[in-house]
Amino acid sequence: MCRPNRMMQAATLEKLNAAFPQLAHSEFRGQARVVVAAESLGALLAWLKREGGFDLLVDITCVDYLNYRDATDRFGLVYLLAGTATNERLTVRTFLNEPNLTVSSAVPLWAGANWMEREVFDMFGVIFAGHPDLRRILMPDEFEAYPLRKDYPLQGRGERHNFPVLSRDRS
Repeated sequence: MCRPNRMMQAATLEKLNAAFPQLAHSEFRGQARVVVAAESLGALLAWLKREGGFDLLVDITCVDYLNYRDATDRFGLVYLLAGTATNERLTVRTFLNEPNLTVSSAVPLWAGANWMEREVFDMFGVIFAGHPDLRRILMPDEFEAYPLRKDYPLQGRGERHNFPVLSRDRS
């Protein structure tokens, strides 16, 4: 397995800091991480795709920090990126609070972001501005809550009895 060169990773972070001086960055176990303000997320992702060589969007996910010690923000939106030519990896994080849970969509940059953003929207309620088809992907359209938020009850809110029963009977 080809491991990224630490000097190459440092050079990438140096270029990134020159383009976005307000970024906070850190490293943990050889993995670089940056934190960006939500309003700068779209510009940062576009730069990483076009100038930084990060041509692969590995994943988009979200973390709910409700009642987490020392957390000042409710949601952490996480993008995992990779550069296939250099084998560099980068974790990009931004933090969101209600009522403003809107960020720019990454679909214009990586088509694979389509379903990942729909999943984060469906489970957490994050809105991706500019998404071509932002609708529920896992839960029924009638579902009104966001089940991966920590304030959602473990047993649900009694929604299941309102949904049609699906059967495998084809007759």
